[in-house]
Amino acid sequence: MSATLQPMTDALTREQLDPLIRAALDEDLGAGDVTSTALIPAEMTCRGKVVVKQDGVICGLSVASRVFELLDERVQFDAKATDGDHVQADQIVARLFGPARAILGGERVALNFLQRLSGIASLTARYVKAVEGTKATILDTRKTTPGLRALEKYATRIGGATNHRVGLFDAVLIKDTHLALVGGVTPALRAARKAYPDDDLIVEVSCFQELQTALNDRAPRILLDNFAPGQVREAMGVIRGRAVVEVSGGVQPGNARAYALAGVDYISVGALTHSAVALDISLKVTRY
Repeated sequence: MSATLQPMTDALTREQLDPLIRAALDEDLGAGDVTSTALIPAEMTCRGKVVVKQDGVICGLSVASRVFELLDERVQFDAKATDGDHVQADQIVARLFGPARAILGGERVALNFLQRLSGIASLTARYVKAVEGTKATILDTRKTTPGLRALEKYATRIGGATNHRVGLFDAVLIKDTHLALVGGVTPALRAARKAYPDDDLIVEVSCFQELQTALNDRAPRILLDNFAPGQVREAMGVIRGRAVVEVSGGVQPGNARAYALAGVDYISVGALTHSAVALDISLKVTRY
C-alpha cells in the first residue's frame, strides 16, 4: 500500500478539480450574480490583478485559473508566479482580462481556493524550515477539509512536506482506538500481519509500556503519540534503531526542531491542514 497522490499534479487533473470548482461556483452564484447583473453591462470588459498582501508561499494558481475558465472561456488568466514560489506583500501573482461579469462572478471562489491552499503551503514551509538539516521528514495527515483532501495534500507538498497516507485504504496504521477495541498492541499487530503479510505496518503508542511491547513484537514502524521532546529522546534510547520512528501530537513550529534533533524519521503534523490560516490575497479590477 502506498499514497496515491503522485505525481504532484494529480490533484490538478480536470477529473479531480472540475467537480470541486463547479460545486463551489454553484454554491456562490446560485441562479446568478444579481448585483453584477444589475450594475455591469454584459459587454463590459475589465482588467484585474491578483495581489498577495502578506509574505508566504503561493499555491493554487492553476486552480484559480480554472475557476475563471469554467465560468467563461474568454477570461484570460496570466500567472506571474509558480506554485511553490515564496511571495512578498504587494506582489502581483496573476493578471486577468475579460468580461467583467465573469471576473467578478469567479472572484470569490478563485480567491477562496488560492488563499486556502497558499495558507497551507505557507504553514507547511515553516515546519519544513524548522527541521532543515536534520533527517526528519514532515508529513501531513488526514485532518483535511472534507472533499478537499487531494488539493490540501497537494498544498502540503508544495510547502515541502511529504504525504502520509491519503485515506484509510492505503496504509495500515494501528491507532489507540484500534488498540482499545482489540486488546492491545500484540493482538493488533498479529491481526494486521495476518491480513496484510507483505505490507509495512505502523503502530501508534502512547506510553513506554506500549512502546516496549511494540518493540518486542518487532513492529517495523512506531508512532510516538503526544510524547514531549524529552520523552522522545528517552524513547529513541530504548528503540536503538530497531524501528522507523514517527512522532505526532503537540508539534509546533517552535518545537519541531527539538523533535527532529531527537533523531526521529518522521514528524506528522495535523495542523498543516486543520489549523492553517488563509494567506491574505485580493483581486483589484479596472475598467477596460
